[in-house]
Amino acid sequence: MPKSKRNRPVTLSKTKKKGREHKETVVNSIRDAAEKFDSVYVFSFENMRNLKFKEFRDRLKSSSRFFLGSNKVMQVALGKTAADEIKSGLHKISKVLHGDSGLCFTSLPKEEVIRLFGEYEDYDFARTGSTAAETVELKEGPLEQFTHEMEPFLRKQGMPVRLNKGIVELVSDYTVCEEGKHLSPESARILRLLGIKMATFKLHLICRWAPEDFEVYREGLEDSDIESS
Repeated sequence: MPKSKRNRPVTLSKTKKKGREHKETVVNSIRDAAEKFDSVYVFSFENMRNLKFKEFRDRLKSSSRFFLGSNKVMQVALGKTAADEIKSGLHKISKVLHGDSGLCFTSLPKEEVIRLFGEYEDYDFARTGSTAAETVELKEGPLEQFTHEMEPFLRKQGMPVRLNKGIVELVSDYTVCEEGKHLSPESARILRLLGIKMATFKLHLICRWAPEDFEVYREGLEDSDIESS
């Protein structure tokens, strides 16, 4: 009887015992998921928000399992080549695990997975270093949305403000951020105070593997490119 690919020993990089044990646990969990579920998807994400992702994952917990973390560990678990893959064709999944990406093992129909990922998005406040989605300018005059106690804090953020009869007043026009430019810590704080959400948490399907089936969803990425990489 041929040996099961799944039971092959795996050599992980030299790490402290705790780190090595964690990696081995992840590898075994991924291999268990590959046996349990009908298909696996690679997905990428924009503006990850852990709480929102947990909510999305919990919605599918009865039918799916997600993995995020070290791409290298996930690649080891699946197999990097046809010679060491745990199931036929899974090395193709490994080859597209790069950057901000993860795995979704599921028994849901393909159409349902595509719909759920395609429909999901959630808006949040942008963080320092992210790219401004639009230009935000404040005109000279009273800023009645802020209480007088906020005036010192606003000045520390670089805003040209003063108190005028207990009302926070902008003494000149002020540009909070410019579209396409990275947000400074001060800009991110001001946008939050203004209630302006510029970050959109999104999930994008890259490809799908199932027995006897492999599909690529990312535009510009072809099956032939994966085979030759």
